[in-house]
Amino acid sequence: MGIKRFKPTTPGLRHRVSFDYSEITKTEPEKSLITMTLRGKGNGRNSQGRITVRHRGGGSKQLYRAIDFKRKKWDIEAKVFSIEYDPNRSSRIALLHYQDGEKAYIIAPNGLKVGDRIMSGAQTEVKVGNAMLLENIPVGTVLHNIEMKPGKGGQMARSAGTSAKLDGKENGYAFLSLPSGEIRMVLLRCMATIGEVGNAERLNIVYGSAGAKRHLGWRPTVRGVAMNAHDHPHGGGRGKQKGYKKPTSPTGVPSKGYRTRQKTKTSNRYIVSKRKR
Repeated sequence: MGIKRFKPTTPGLRHRVSFDYSEITKTEPEKSLITMTLRGKGNGRNSQGRITVRHRGGGSKQLYRAIDFKRKKWDIEAKVFSIEYDPNRSSRIALLHYQDGEKAYIIAPNGLKVGDRIMSGAQTEVKVGNAMLLENIPVGTVLHNIEMKPGKGGQMARSAGTSAKLDGKENGYAFLSLPSGEIRMVLLRCMATIGEVGNAERLNIVYGSAGAKRHLGWRPTVRGVAMNAHDHPHGGGRGKQKGYKKPTSPTGVPSKGYRTRQKTKTSNRYIVSKRKR
C-alpha cells in the first residue's frame, strides 16, 4: 500500500498524488454481497428536495457492498480471500470466506493480508482482524469498528487510518480514547475489532484536476467573497475586504463548524472528556 506521483505531462497530473493500489487483489466485487446501485446519492438534498449540503451532485455510478459491521458469525474461522476497493468509504474492505461456505465483507485493518485466518466471538486470540467483546480485550489494545450498543454493529473508528484505544474498565464499562480526543464509556458487552483501520495514506492524496472530483460527486465551489451581496453574506464591496465577523454559508450557518450536540442528550453521561476543538 502506497502512493505515487506522476510526470507533469498535463496540468492535471502536475500536482496529482494517487494510490498505487498495490494492496488490491481483486477488482470486481462479490455479486452476492451487492445490495444496491447508488446514483448521485441524493445530490445534497433533503426529503423536501431542498439543497441542505452544497457542492454535491453527479458522480459515477457506484455499487454498494454490504459490510458486516456486527461480526455476527461467532467461533467460525474465516479466511481472507481478497482485499478490495470500496467507492463508498475511505478504507479498504476484505472479503472473508467462512468454513461453512458463507462470504462477508469487513473493513480491512492495517496489516491484514490475503490468506490470513481470523475469527469473531466472545473471546478469541488478540490478533489483527479478530473481533471480540470489550470485557475480554486487554487494556491498552488498539481497536476499530466499535459498537455503541450491544448487537447494533460497529459505529466508531471505521474511517481510514483511525483507531481507538482501550484505556480501562470499571463498573461494567470500558473507557475508550477516540480519534477525536473524546474519552467515552461503552458497555463491556459491546464488540470491537482488534487493530487500526488501514489506508492511512488517504490523507496524502491530491486529485489534481476538477474532473477527478466530479467523478466522486463533488461539484464546483465558488467563494462567497466573489459573489454579490444578495447571493452571500460575504459578497459585495469594492475590492478585497472582509466585512464580516465569522465565515458563514449563504444561509448564515457558520462554515468553520459549531457545536450541534444537545446539552440535554441522554448519552452525554457516557462522555468522560469532551472532544478537542
